[in-house]
Amino acid sequence: DRGFVPDTYVLDQNYPNPFNPITSIGFGIPQDSHVSLSVYNILGEEVRTLINDQYMSAGYQTIIWNARTLNGDRVPSGVYFVLMRSGSFMQTKKMILLK
Repeated sequence: DRGFVPDTYVLDQNYPNPFNPITSIGFGIPQDSHVSLSVYNILGEEVRTLINDQYMSAGYQTIIWNARTLNGDRVPSGVYFVLMRSGSFMQTKKMILLK
């Protein structure tokens, strides 16, 4: 139930994983707070900011990543990491893009 508010911050594993060409990333926040969600490549370079320090309501959210950079370029197959930050919470999950 997406109306449920979690007790703690949570970053779900993307689905599907491996993915091509899009993937869903779910996360939950226990209270209204600022959230950032960014995608990094295996070298630690940021390839896309999905949410940039946006103030969000408590609860669960899902965001779609289309395996593209901010300027619309397709990223190559490989390993990527999604990083969620909110307050002092920080967590990453590994994602695999297969073409």
